Amino acid sequence: MSKKKPREREQAPTIEENKPRRATRHTEETRENDDEMGTPHAYSRISPASHRPLSSWVKIDGPTTAHVKAKILTLANAASQCLGTALVRNDCWSFLKGGFTLNSASETSVLYFQTASPNASTISIRSASLQPFSPEQWNQHREDRIQLNRKRFVNVHVADSNGSRVVGAKVAVHQITRDFPFGSAISRTILGNKLYQEWFNKRFNAAVFENELKWYATEPYPGKEDYTVADQLLQFVQANDAVARGHNIFWEDPKYTPAWVKNLTGSQLRAAVSGRIESLLSRYKGDFVHWDVSNEMLHFDFYENRLGGNATVDFFDTAKRADPLATLFLNDFNVVEVCDDLSSSADSYVSRLRQLADGGVTFEGIGLEGHFGKPNIPYVRAVLDKLGTLRLPIWLTEIDISSSFDPKTQAAYLEEVLREGFAHPSVDGIMLWTAMDTNASCYQMCLTNQNFTNLPAGDVVDKLLGEWQTKETLGTTNDRGSFNFSAFLGEYKLSVTYLNLTAEGTFSLAHSDDTKHINIRLSPSC
Repeated sequence: MSKKKPREREQAPTIEENKPRRATRHTEETRENDDEMGTPHAYSRISPASHRPLSSWVKIDGPTTAHVKAKILTLANAASQCLGTALVRNDCWSFLKGGFTLNSASETSVLYFQTASPNASTISIRSASLQPFSPEQWNQHREDRIQLNRKRFVNVHVADSNGSRVVGAKVAVHQITRDFPFGSAISRTILGNKLYQEWFNKRFNAAVFENELKWYATEPYPGKEDYTVADQLLQFVQANDAVARGHNIFWEDPKYTPAWVKNLTGSQLRAAVSGRIESLLSRYKGDFVHWDVSNEMLHFDFYENRLGGNATVDFFDTAKRADPLATLFLNDFNVVEVCDDLSSSADSYVSRLRQLADGGVTFEGIGLEGHFGKPNIPYVRAVLDKLGTLRLPIWLTEIDISSSFDPKTQAAYLEEVLREGFAHPSVDGIMLWTAMDTNASCYQMCLTNQNFTNLPAGDVVDKLLGEWQTKETLGTTNDRGSFNFSAFLGEYKLSVTYLNLTAEGTFSLAHSDDTKHINIRLSPSC
């Protein structure tokens, strides 16, 4: 994304637009598990601050497919909130998943299902479930997932030169690098700014260029290519052993298409897009671990509208041949951020992926931008769960929180989003959209001020990075000559000392359900 104005969200429907015919009432403890056909369900005495995941099987009569929304209507203040969506068919049951967090106690709230299709006469629901989880329970689930997916158990076995176990050997373990990619957008502002560079390098192991690789930046006029700034940014990233995401090859929004490209049609446009891919990927072959091939194609269709429905298929095919080692992504907004944007619902994303797969595209990555207002954390988890069933790597590519909130609120919301993303097993990396411009401003959220003193959001980043890295681990071998610990995935330095004998080395922890066993033999030096 670039310097875009925040997109307006749909307003919640009024009571009159969604007036329930009748409702089945449940208390706080009730778990809905019946076969009511489209009947709204009233829940009384819902306690605040609890997360409530929603799941239900849904089916429609009428059209072949239609989007169905699950909503909750709080009668006290007439507020309606979208909880989840599903692209539902009339010949089978579809799974709808979502949720919400209630901010204040509610005497009565009504759960109901709605479709925008005028031809859907009946919405059938089955095995609906709306379960409460306290913040403590929710966080414990995150911690359990982190232990399972971001950490690994290690067992260091120490023996002497004869192979006999050594009891009481001192073991020191120090993490050198982190396995999980966590980074931020950068812009030309970081070039030559040593304070900014030091602040960035201390924290991040991944980077993405805010605008400097976009077509309008590298070729503002036909045939007048300029990669100077992009080259310098790449040199900075590589010099600090960070990985770089390529963002982006094509942006489907016509507002951000080069002005000269907008005037091209037919063979001229085909030649221009072919030249764009060839120039960009031949120059940077092997330098970027990812490429966002088509940016925001769930909302816009500049190229397919002019080149035909196979244009995106051709883009992916050409890009894969040009840079076979790069992972190719789609990337879009409002997938995890909001529930009401049906263009980018989880099912809309999946449908688009399958459509392109039918054209021959082999998909490798799912990009979710993550420009949040107030995040609905149960909904975020539901979307990640649903997209995770595709077994493709998911990256949160442009995380920030709207500047409409004060800095402390931004930081609190950011922490919840980052914790949810890091804990989810299908999320392979997180990028923040926090590049600082020349006037010390950012798109929506900055991590520091102009003196590189942390703002509240920056403090959250530092706190989480501290939590997600193994602190120096010290211990001694037990009566079996072993020292056991759990550590985050990454590279480590290991030192073992017993009497006047010392052994040092490095080891790496990759994801595995198995314990990592390291055998150390202490021998006198020659």
